[in-house]
Amino acid sequence: MDIKKKSDKDKEIPVQDFTTCDATQQMITKGRLDGVDTAFDRAANMKACPIGADSACCKHCFMGPCRLNAKDPYGKVGVCGATIDTIMARNFARMVASGAAAHTDHGMSMLDLFREVVNGKIKDYSIKDTQKLEAVAQSIGIETEGRSAKEIAVELYEALESTYTAVEGEIPFAKRVPPKTLETWRKHGVVPRGAMREIMEIMHRTHMGVDQDYTNITKQCSRTALADGWGGSMVATEISDILFGTPSPVSIEVNMGVLKEDQVNIIIHGHEPNLFESMIESVNEPTFIEAAKAAGAKGINLAGMCCSGAEVLVRHGIPHAGNFMSTEAVLITGAVDIMAVDVQCIKQGLVKVAECYGTPLITTNPRCRIEGATHIEFNDHEPKKSTDEIVIKAISRFKNRKAKVQIPQNVNIGVHGFSHEYINYMLGGSFRGSYRPLNDNIINGRIRGVAGVVGCTNPRVKQDHVHIELVKELIKNDVLVLQTGCSQIALAKAGLTTPEAAHLAGPGLREVCETVGMPPVLGLGSCVDNSRILIAASEMVRIGGLGDSIADLPVAGCAPEYMSEKAISIGHYFVASGVYTVFGVTFPIVQGTRFHKHLFEELETMGFGKWGFAIEPQEIARLMINHIDKKRQALGLDKGRERVLVDMQDRRAIDAA
Repeated sequence: MDIKKKSDKDKEIPVQDFTTCDATQQMITKGRLDGVDTAFDRAANMKACPIGADSACCKHCFMGPCRLNAKDPYGKVGVCGATIDTIMARNFARMVASGAAAHTDHGMSMLDLFREVVNGKIKDYSIKDTQKLEAVAQSIGIETEGRSAKEIAVELYEALESTYTAVEGEIPFAKRVPPKTLETWRKHGVVPRGAMREIMEIMHRTHMGVDQDYTNITKQCSRTALADGWGGSMVATEISDILFGTPSPVSIEVNMGVLKEDQVNIIIHGHEPNLFESMIESVNEPTFIEAAKAAGAKGINLAGMCCSGAEVLVRHGIPHAGNFMSTEAVLITGAVDIMAVDVQCIKQGLVKVAECYGTPLITTNPRCRIEGATHIEFNDHEPKKSTDEIVIKAISRFKNRKAKVQIPQNVNIGVHGFSHEYINYMLGGSFRGSYRPLNDNIINGRIRGVAGVVGCTNPRVKQDHVHIELVKELIKNDVLVLQTGCSQIALAKAGLTTPEAAHLAGPGLREVCETVGMPPVLGLGSCVDNSRILIAASEMVRIGGLGDSIADLPVAGCAPEYMSEKAISIGHYFVASGVYTVFGVTFPIVQGTRFHKHLFEELETMGFGKWGFAIEPQEIARLMINHIDKKRQALGLDKGRERVLVDMQDRRAIDAA
């Protein structure tokens, strides 16, 4: 391996400053001894550009790039005359466009797979959840009574295709939006057409010399982001459930201790579930198990990372080795015999780290090739052809391991898989599945409100720390937490996603958790599964008692350690849906500008949600709880109802009503 010389400054940075994860700390330390750096080291030695961090620069034409002064934002303009507000709005819009494109392209890939399965052209996958198929079809007005699954599926595909291709009208899942929320969207002209149309238009508007009104650019930001949240992302989640099964709670192991020194260890990292589903089939082939044993291994150990791992942990209970900022560190164990990746959140730095430990890094998707990695193209029509080859290479690497193996013995237990369907069942049972108990406990004050804490980890802040401390503060104040993506792995490592964690909650939330037998933190799936939170919010509105729109609900959202443009799109589709959304780390806007005021104040007065920003977990929690309390007060719930015991006669009266 190439030995990298470390400066004295590098050695002065304690690994404890990088991450709360003990296993990752161990591997950063080992990597330094081995002469290997990670994104943590690179972030520490690369100062973020202050002008870019404030989004006070413009490079959308070649008269620049133009740099404005964040300390005096209105002191000058760009060469074309663009103001700081126009420049920031354009930059923000392009982040939304990129993030929405990532999610909607993923969703379209899942829809393509669905079409080929339905038409019988792909045999390796099938419809696993016909009940979910019917429910999704019914939600957009497709008749299901007396029809075969194939007939329903064909019509559903044709309807959902317009999520991407429509040039006018409204996306199909707009039918799921609460009427009052939809009324707000129509009033302001932000109901999405097809995602392709919206992304194309936002890129056109932000070209030099086109849209130069920050409020008008923001309008298209909302339309594009909503095409992601209620379009591409929601399609991806619903089709994945139909094809691979709707999640229900499962107890899983997380952290690097899930690796086994005496087994062939295969890591799958990325975002598309079809690769991982095929890999599950391949590693369970008897011939490969025998081949692994012949190579000296006791078996084949499959584990996930990032959102690919989150997809299968909620469906199959596959162990999860760590979130985004641990993807390089896990290779330093020397125990990973192959890492296969598809799309999104794949660091190019993985190549160098993998080389140092003789671990093959395999790219599988034509959208994502990495210089220095081996490419084995994954084809949905012949999925096992690719995944079988990956298993064979992993067995060969195990047989010829040269790197010293050091596996942190950290293993934590988490309970995940709380889909909308399971929450409905969990709260009401098979015959009376309903969100009514949730709404009632918010109304009576046992539960203060609901928070979505989601998203990535970022080396600009201490890995997992803000997620963990924020959620502790929220549940202590009786706020039920919903999670997706890398955030839920941070919380699982901290022991906050098991029913036993209810003792850390406030008295009201604890009472509800102990009665239902659920954790105070509900893991829903991968980052694309944020659409499950939108569906849950819509159901809370539909059940009644908490207002007429999503903007009325005592809810808030947060991405405390976000790092990608996808997060900006996610955040903005929650804001456009009516949710107060707080981001941590940094925010790409100069405070005190008109554009900042528009996002952080004015959108709320128009019937949307609004943005918020804070870095410290206690401050984020304060902002979210204050907003929840403000919404409770507006609903007349600032004083919870008196808690009374309900006798059988009263219960019969409630049932009769």
